[in-house]
This record gives sequence, structure tokens and C-alpha cells, in this order.
Amino acid sequence: MKTIKIILGIITALVVVFFSTGLIVKETTYTTEVSVNKPLEEVFASFNNINTVKKWIPELQSIDTLEVKPGKIGSTFKMVVNNNGEQVVIKEKVLAYVPNEKVTLNYDAGNMLKVDDYTFAYNNGVTTITNESSCTSNKYILSCLFPYFKGTFKQQDQGYLNNFKTFVEKQ
Repeated sequence: MKTIKIILGIITALVVVFFSTGLIVKETTYTTEVSVNKPLEEVFASFNNINTVKKWIPELQSIDTLEVKPGKIGSTFKMVVNNNGEQVVIKEKVLAYVPNEKVTLNYDAGNMLKVDDYTFAYNNGVTTITNESSCTSNKYILSCLFPYFKGTFKQQDQGYLNNFKTFVEKQ
């Protein structure tokens, strides 16, 4: 009986910690970065070319333009991504666009809301792309879960930036 009480106590503590995570951590944030051995203008143009995104994001099945706004801010796109055999539709919206400096993208994948804030800097023949990401959810259970997957999210975004670097440097 004592063993059962200990096990139930441990399970209860773990459940309380898990559900408390959603109250304490409102968004999951992380930074990724890559340096590309190409001029800033070329890197920025390639990064924002929707016709080549599939070459450095392998899970991307398609990307369709829904609306293009003057200056690109407010433009929206529909992306279809293969997530382990399941097709996920993501709506992408451009929140900020400063040529050769910055692009901020908002992704709405149903229950996952993500903002990627990319900044571009050039120094001594190298363009550095820095991405400040934040993930939130409109579902409480997912908001409890996201902090535990921060490393996975960061690894995936870093992989995309590394793929982009390889793609651009081969051109």
C-alpha cells in the first residue's frame, strides 16, 4: 500500500508540474543563426524567393500565394507541409519586411502559432541571418507541451537555416 501511495504521489507531482508549465511559460522562445558566404543582397533575395523555398525546406510540399500587398507587409501564403506522412496546412503572413535587413513571418498551423523574426547583417563578405523565434498555442495542453520541445523546434529551424546556407552557396 505504501508503494502505491508513493507512485501516486510521484504521478500527481508530475501532472501538477506539467500543467503548471502552461501557466508559467506563456511562449517558447529561441534563437538560431547561420553565416552565409555570399553578399547580403543575394542572400536576402534568395531567402525571400518563394519559388526556391522547397529546395531548402524538404518537408514543404507546396506554397501558394493567397494575397500580395504593396511593400510585402500583410502578404499571405498557404503552405502544405509533410509532417511524418500527414499533410499540414500552414498560413504564413508577412508582419515586417525591410529589404536587406529584416523579414518577420507569422505562421498559423491551427493549434501552433509561431513568429520568426529574421535579421540580416553583412560583415567582411559574410551575411549573417539571425532568427528570433517564438511559439505559442491557443490550446492549453499544447502550451504546456511546447517548452519541453524547445530543443526540437530549435534544431529543426537551425537545420532549415543550414540547408539554406548550403543551397545559396552552391549558386
